[in-house]
Amino acid sequence: MGLTYKREEIVRRMPIIESRISRSKNGRYLIHKTILTHIKPMAYYEAIIANSVKVDEEDISEDLRKFLEEEEGEVVA
Repeated sequence: MGLTYKREEIVRRMPIIESRISRSKNGRYLIHKTILTHIKPMAYYEAIIANSVKVDEEDISEDLRKFLEEEEGEVVA
């Protein structure tokens, strides 16, 4: 029994999951790698980049220090 068209579309959009198991070079460890592959059209990412909001980075260390002083009643270095 085959998949319905709707189910085929759902499966097509799902990420590809690969699992690889190997030994370390010295043979003492088992290495288990899981690789998730998502395939999206470039138009999707171009739309995200075009609508992105630029955020200016600020040094919040002084604000964080004041907040911690208020919360804990002591200065944290």
